[in-house]
Amino acid sequence: MKTSRTMASSANVVRSAAPPATRLRGLGQGAAPSRGRSQLRARGGRVVSRVAYRGRESARSPSPGKKMGQQAFRSIPPFEECFPNSEKVFKTVEHDGEVMQVPFRRIHLSEGATRPYLDVYDTTGPQNVSPVDGLYPVRTDWIRKREQRGDKCFTQMHYAKKGIVTEEMAYVAARECMDPEFVRSEVARGRAIIPSNKKHLELEPMIVGRKFKVKINANIGNSAISSSIEEEVEKLQWAAMWGADTLMDLSTGKNIHETREWIMRNSAIPVGTVPIYQALEKAGGDPMKITWELFRETLIEQAEQGVDYFTIHAGVLLRFVPHTANRVTGIVSRGGSIHAKLALMDHKENFAYEHWDDILDICREYDIAISIGDGLRPGCIADANDYAQFAELAVQGELTARAWEKDVQIMNEGPGHVPMDKIPENMANQLKWCHEAPFYTLGPLALDIAPGYDHITSAIGAARIAELGTALLCYVTPKEHLGLPNRDDVKHGVIAYKIAAHAADLAKHHPMAQVWDDELSHARFDFRWNDQFNLALDPVTARSFHDETLPQEPAKVAHFCSMCGPKFCSMQITQEVRQYAEKHGIEDEESLFRGMDEMSTEFKKKGFDIYVPEDGKEKKE
Repeated sequence: MKTSRTMASSANVVRSAAPPATRLRGLGQGAAPSRGRSQLRARGGRVVSRVAYRGRESARSPSPGKKMGQQAFRSIPPFEECFPNSEKVFKTVEHDGEVMQVPFRRIHLSEGATRPYLDVYDTTGPQNVSPVDGLYPVRTDWIRKREQRGDKCFTQMHYAKKGIVTEEMAYVAARECMDPEFVRSEVARGRAIIPSNKKHLELEPMIVGRKFKVKINANIGNSAISSSIEEEVEKLQWAAMWGADTLMDLSTGKNIHETREWIMRNSAIPVGTVPIYQALEKAGGDPMKITWELFRETLIEQAEQGVDYFTIHAGVLLRFVPHTANRVTGIVSRGGSIHAKLALMDHKENFAYEHWDDILDICREYDIAISIGDGLRPGCIADANDYAQFAELAVQGELTARAWEKDVQIMNEGPGHVPMDKIPENMANQLKWCHEAPFYTLGPLALDIAPGYDHITSAIGAARIAELGTALLCYVTPKEHLGLPNRDDVKHGVIAYKIAAHAADLAKHHPMAQVWDDELSHARFDFRWNDQFNLALDPVTARSFHDETLPQEPAKVAHFCSMCGPKFCSMQITQEVRQYAEKHGIEDEESLFRGMDEMSTEFKKKGFDIYVPEDGKEKKE
């Protein structure tokens, strides 16, 4: 990543310090008459509007609250508890007459830090909003202007090709600290997508592309065995809190439409689906009853709800299915197996492939991105990189080119289970065959022998493939292969994948990646324990581990932890060496040897004790 493409932000910052009822949401956007307006003066004297939110009702369908007001939603731990000493701030961005508020999380640092605070990318969305009310529709005016112009194609790629920087492009440019023109050029080229259905008005736009921050997706959704609407909304909120950039609702149980409506109206991050799942529900669970007409009806229904991207397994062609017969685990994709069964039933080609142009026309109207599913992905290490997998990937490339002709945004899905040495071939083939469209991979899992820890086995592969160019990583939870994940599993999966994504950002030299690491390293060397906790991806867990052995408040300023104790802390020793050198006017290398020699002598005199008695107290035997 070339830093010359970065853009220093000079935008005003607005803190979200208002009470929950007047929490800042979508400042400067159009509001329905039922929502009061007040004025807020931002830094630098600029005036923007503050919306006094009093509930919302979808213009497209009855709001969740109207339909199911008795839902017993549980409150997740608040932002302030999850991220101590952090606050949400909003950078003001003006574009084409719109005043947008772009969210960041500001981590306040203690005295002695290299800076007073660090602003980091934020996915947490509006806080203290009841799911019954839903989120404020921040994109209302953006979409209204396009409709009033009579636009026929609403895709970000369409506007980008025409040289237009949309509000969504300006928004993500501010989030990524990039030039809006660079964002536009990447979207026009197809190397990046901004999933943003025109019906998902609550969306805080984000971008998926290998020249931007690596993003992560969290999967949620009910099953025929477990979960409820309340649990799925809670998983959405929890995933976004800890850093999920996108969400997929993979519900296969009851009330799929209703569950998705609750999710859409409460999601500030893009939401994707696998439409064939709901088509199967409509067919009474019998895949033999799924038709193109039923599938098309499902696409339009989900488009109207605001789904931002569809996973469609259009590359599972009839002639590829026999090549999975000798696999250890066959076809492991649910969507892929349904399409394969339908194709084999009548010995006809996959209807998603046959009706690809019809699918594109629907997506073009709503600006729904398509994630071309990898229905023949390997489900175990033994099946990695076989003919069926790569044959489907090549077809994905063909479908990608056809989609771009209609200005539909595309990303390609990838494996799966792949050993480390075979990962580079996957990335190389995708870039070559799919024309550098964004790659979206499930891991890949680098080994098969760790059920219960597959968030780790997959994060290993994810970090590697993201370094090579994958733009979006689909998380895996500890429950993978074992059961439906709960809220805690969602958090573990998100954190594991935030680690993988950030490791890749560092390797790719993303302009803002190392700044965060450097701040934590300075805090660690200076023994600013509270800053170390607060700068962590998961501050609560970091603090709790430290508190297990050193819970006292004085330990938060101590120059050691329970691992090494006060006399074996390498960083404390290094500080003493530097102080010795400064005091005696000695060069660093010479001071290292002289200082360590003196400290060694002193340690021997004290009887080789790691813990020494305090002054005035006798040593206990």
